[in-house]
Amino acid sequence: MTPITAIIPTYNEEVCIRKSLESVLWADEVIVVDSFSTDRTESIVREYDKVKFIQHEYKNSTSQKNWIIPQAENDWVFILDADEWVEEDAIAELREMANNPSEYVAFRSLRTNYFMDKPVNHVWKGDSVIRLINKNKCRYEDKEVHGEILANGPVKTLQHPIQHDTYRGKGYDSFMLKSLRYSTWSAMDKIDKTPKVTGFHFIIKPFFTFFKHYVLKGGFKDGTPGLILSCLNAWNVFQRYVKVYRMHRGETFQKELFK
Repeated sequence: MTPITAIIPTYNEEVCIRKSLESVLWADEVIVVDSFSTDRTESIVREYDKVKFIQHEYKNSTSQKNWIIPQAENDWVFILDADEWVEEDAIAELREMANNPSEYVAFRSLRTNYFMDKPVNHVWKGDSVIRLINKNKCRYEDKEVHGEILANGPVKTLQHPIQHDTYRGKGYDSFMLKSLRYSTWSAMDKIDKTPKVTGFHFIIKPFFTFFKHYVLKGGFKDGTPGLILSCLNAWNVFQRYVKVYRMHRGETFQKELFK
């Protein structure tokens, strides 16, 4: 079998890390790259003798991953966030693809999403991420948030999803703090592309975001969690452009992780 390195980036993930970590112990090498957590993340990770625990100063998600990926012992690397985990059918498919990649240099996984303890199958419909890569052919684009893999070759979408629960065990306040942080990073990505912020950005774009997730994608079928997420997605867009507006007027925002 072709060896695979699994990488999990962390920062204060004591609630989630055990489930995610145990779902990748099948990998030939497992690395946790941590942004100097202040909770029990490190002590939990160090319970697993197989896992390498490395700490590195955090700039943004993509730079952290681009820093650690070349240090993997193996050419094939599987990246998993701490709020994600993989189940048996997905693991078997990942191993098969690494063993017989054909012309593909990366593989995209769909995600099964959960929010407030319930699956949401519509509001984030189509959500997918490239997570299994040939490290010699791929790297993350330079973005503050939601950077994608730039693959030097063809990419295939896998059949079996990975599991994703960004709310798991953390609660609403933690979720909103994460959204606040992401809106800042997103504003930093958008400021050069948005020389002037208008009512279009404050009203139309958030409204369309709600309409897209709640109506077009069928978020209403996800019940109350779907409604809440659709509203929050729209709110995040509004927050982004408030920050772009203020950045153009000299206001600065905290880029670092909240500690």
